Amino acid sequence: MATSRLFRLKAEVASAPSGPQASDLAYVRARVDTGIYHLDGLYDYVVPEKFSESAKIGVRIQVPFGSKEVEAIIVERTAVPERAGALKFITKVLSPHPMATHSSLRLIDQIARDYASNSWDVIRSAIPSRVASVDKNFIRDAPLGEASKLVHHENQRKEKATGRFIQLAPFVSPAKQAASIAIRALERGNVLIVAPDEKDVDQILRELASDESSILKLTSSMPREERYRNFLECLNKSVKIVVGTRSAVFAPIDGLTTIIIYKESSSDHYEIRSPGWNSKDVAKRRAKMEDLSVIYLGYCPSIEIANSIDNVEVLFESHLSSVNVAAFNPDSGTLLPGRIFPEIRKALLAGPVLFLAARKGYGNALLCSHCRNVALCECGGRLQVGAKSKPPMCVHCGKNFNEWRCKFCNGSTQYLAGRGIERASEEISRAFPGYPVLISSGDVIKESIDPKPSLVLSTPGAQPWVEGGYAAVVVLDAVRFFSHTDIRTQERAREIIFETSGLISQVGKVLLIIDEVHPIVSAVTRWNVVPVIKRELTDRREIRQPPYVASALLVVGDSEGVSISTGLRRAVSDHRLPQSVEIFGPTPIAKDQSKIVIFCDHEDVEKLQEFLHEFQKKRSVARKDLITMRLEPYSL
Repeated sequence: MATSRLFRLKAEVASAPSGPQASDLAYVRARVDTGIYHLDGLYDYVVPEKFSESAKIGVRIQVPFGSKEVEAIIVERTAVPERAGALKFITKVLSPHPMATHSSLRLIDQIARDYASNSWDVIRSAIPSRVASVDKNFIRDAPLGEASKLVHHENQRKEKATGRFIQLAPFVSPAKQAASIAIRALERGNVLIVAPDEKDVDQILRELASDESSILKLTSSMPREERYRNFLECLNKSVKIVVGTRSAVFAPIDGLTTIIIYKESSSDHYEIRSPGWNSKDVAKRRAKMEDLSVIYLGYCPSIEIANSIDNVEVLFESHLSSVNVAAFNPDSGTLLPGRIFPEIRKALLAGPVLFLAARKGYGNALLCSHCRNVALCECGGRLQVGAKSKPPMCVHCGKNFNEWRCKFCNGSTQYLAGRGIERASEEISRAFPGYPVLISSGDVIKESIDPKPSLVLSTPGAQPWVEGGYAAVVVLDAVRFFSHTDIRTQERAREIIFETSGLISQVGKVLLIIDEVHPIVSAVTRWNVVPVIKRELTDRREIRQPPYVASALLVVGDSEGVSISTGLRRAVSDHRLPQSVEIFGPTPIAKDQSKIVIFCDHEDVEKLQEFLHEFQKKRSVARKDLITMRLEPYSL
């Protein structure tokens, strides 16, 4: 596809300059927030003499663009503009403090190319909004290093990042393990820890509280003033450890030597907003550009990291342990098999027992107890039960069935096939009376509990921590975690079961309600995930799926799905796209929406990125709505 030159402005030309320009390095090249997709680029502006000292690399400025004033970030200060002629002047320096360095600006541009996007979309994720009151009162504790340079100097690059995957061990808090690794890494220089969510960040910060190093928190859920102040503090010499969520991976930290990606297989490492980058890829790219070390932490590596380990691009450090595991074949229709009851009663004498349920809510799938047919509404929607005292209700139209009867056999006895955690708590509390029942799920998530005998029920990601570990961990209907159709199902199920199993005490026991021959049983027993991952990698290689091919996901309107997929296939046949490109779809996914999945060889991924970026630009020029694109998405 030919590169479009329409409206691609390289400078904003003015009829007459206003005031004297700077005597030295009188021009800047700026990244401008144009608000128009195809006008993403660098634009030249004149530096007025009054802004000569403050117009530094990474500083936010206000500039004229067309008929309006917009925000921009200075990328380069130069003596000669790219384009001759009279140029417009910088209107205002919005903040005296640089928000980015040469390296972080280059990283932003590279990530925009990797994800077929424009740079300002990445900037919105990478750099927090300005807070004027913080700007006025903020003082740096030392002169800036790289950010204060006015002329661009290329960093030395490594051909391959130094990466390690460190498997988290059982019986010990994962946050404590992350804090310990970070403190050891401080011997080489400053450290950035990127965690999936706020809960993980707070747990790591509590473990680091006893360390004397200067520690910063950087998450998107912080108050705007605090987040902005902490972002500015990243370039202060005194900062040693920064702990944040995914956007913190762009933070321009002075003296940074190590990035730690905590629980690297989590879906929360993937940005929800366009362009959908993920912190693992950003960390890998940043490590190559800035000569950093990357440490991936988790119980089980993601499929991409597992492939890198297989290719010896990432070193694997395991924590082989012996874990007491027992598997119980599920009984038909019962929540707990009969043989598991003595084990749970024995464990309750020693301490709390954790039950992991796959679903929140009460009853997610209603069947007829007699004929086992699914209960349906007249509109076609399935029926669910919201609570013990509530009648079945349609998930689509919301109709209540106070006197439900099966349409096939006229039976009235209900059977809940998809038990939620609330229904499970009722059955478990009846089976083990006399013990308190604690639920951690949904909007009520418990950070920790007291180490006394109790029945603790949790959904994935909400497991409370208990000092000394649980006497037993019971994974209810464990096969359900492996039964989804998502391409990440196996990866996610492994991580959930290993993470939950790691919460037991040294003498605790893991009770899995699953077929005894399932590979996860021996994997948890030996704390060795390698055999099951190798098996999945082999399966994916044979059927040519990620990570052995690069992938892209396009979400388009139903009316355009066929024409866009036809155009992509024609581009392959016309050799405008590499021959390794495969197009799947369009496939309906929601009302008025379809998806198109694209695979290609990794050596052809740059050509695919350029093509998709140009495709979006042409839609922008034609004033069509941009389509949703995700390159290397978490899920297809």
